[in-house]
Formats: sequence, structure tokens, C-alpha cells
Amino acid sequence: MHTDEHEYERELSTNSTKDTKRRFCLVRLFFLRALRVLRGYFLFTPVRLWIALFLLLTLCGAALTTAPGNLLHSDDFQKNLNQWKTELENGGSVTADHGSLDINVPAGATVWFLPMLTGPVMIEYKATAISAGGVNDRVSDLNCFWMARDSRNLDDLFAVHRSGKFADYNPLFTYYVGLGGNGNTTTRFRRYIGAATTRPLRSQDDLRDKADLLVPNVEQTVQLMATGHNIAFYRDGKRLFQMDDEHPYTSGWFAFRTTASHLRIRDFRVYSLQSK
Repeated sequence: MHTDEHEYERELSTNSTKDTKRRFCLVRLFFLRALRVLRGYFLFTPVRLWIALFLLLTLCGAALTTAPGNLLHSDDFQKNLNQWKTELENGGSVTADHGSLDINVPAGATVWFLPMLTGPVMIEYKATAISAGGVNDRVSDLNCFWMARDSRNLDDLFAVHRSGKFADYNPLFTYYVGLGGNGNTTTRFRRYIGAATTRPLRSQDDLRDKADLLVPNVEQTVQLMATGHNIAFYRDGKRLFQMDDEHPYTSGWFAFRTTASHLRIRDFRVYSLQSK
């Protein structure tokens, strides 16, 4: 990686970086990496140079279709869970203190963010699957729902009782990613359709490579996008999933989801996205 890229990555990882500066760094880092990729593919003869420039402009246009706007919500998990509601299948511990949301559970757990979100939005947080010898330190299921509504009460998600058991969430209309699911053997994206037994899974959304799974005790940055028809999931700047949804879910609720695991979450943010 070039020195400039290291510089921008350090700025992005600094908690004191202002939102505007952070967005500039994101775009600049994208351009630098795009240029580096193109240099690896083309010997710059005149014709190939024009092709390379065309591809770079295409990439830049895709990057700038939406841009982070205002900070809508945030939680630094310093004191309490006032912005969250837990649904636990078999007890466990969900606490917020000293800058972390700690989810340590023996069975299913869903932790809902109380405010409803309306797109276009980006949800961002840092997350770690803990492995430190604890009884629930299984390193599995760093999962999430976003833009969720319950088919049994579309207007009020919290009017419906759910036990924390995974099957209770089948009736949702939502986007879902199971990152390191099934004992850290799969990473999957699904678009739930509100059906009691059907959760469609496209072949391209069933990842099993080691690079797409969880690494114990390594913090990662997760970004969820809901921008009209474009739905996407990023981890550490790499897009794992993308869907062009003909009938998008444009508003709803977000939740962390796991089962029999120990997770630690930091720096939760929700941004509006502005179309360019």
C-alpha cells in the first residue's frame, strides 16, 4: 500500500477526526486505490490510457452516486441501553459501558435500535467477536437486520412479541447478513419477505471463503447501505454483498443479531446519504 493510503487510513481510524474530514479521506482513499488497481492492469499506450481513464471515471461515478450526509444517530455506549431493546432466547448479558456494547449470550439474541430509520442511510459500527475462554466465546454470528418491519404489525415493530429464537424473525420484511454464521463457516445475505418459512438466498450471497469469515478478537468496521434500490454490505471497506432491489425496503429498524456468542460493538453511527 502506498504511503498516502496509510496516511488516510490512519486519519479514518482516529476517533477525533471530524465527519467532514473523514468523508474527504474516504473519497480520496478510494481514488488512490482505484488508480493503483488500474496501473496494475494497463500499460499506458494511448488507447489503453483512454480505456483506463474511462474505467476510473466509472468507478468514481459509482463512488459518488451517494455521499455521507448528516449524522442522524450515534451511540458510544458509555452509560446505558436507553436507545436499545433486547430480545433474549435464554438469558445472557447485554450491557453498555466504557465505550462498548457487550453481548454475551448462551442462545439467540436480538438487540434493536429503537429509532426507526428512513433511507437513504448508512449504518456504521465497529465489532469484534470475542475469544477469551468464556463460556459463550464461540466466534460466530456477528449478524444484523436493517430496514426491518414485522409483517404482523408493519407500523410498530415493538408491538409484536418475539422470544429471541431465530425462527421468530422469519415474518420480517428486512435485509439480513449472517457474518460468520453456522459456527463461523458461512457469511450470507438474505432479503426476508415476511414469510413464516421462506428466507430466499441467492447463490452469490452464500460466501464460505476464509477471508469472508470472522477472525477472533480482531475489530472490523461494518457499513450497511440502504439507498433506494441499492442495498449493500461492506466490511473494512470491502463490499461483500450488493442487491439492486426492485421493491426496496426504504424504512424500518436496525438490530444486532447473534446466537451463543460473545460480541463487542463500538462507535455506532447512522448517517443520511445524499444523492449526487
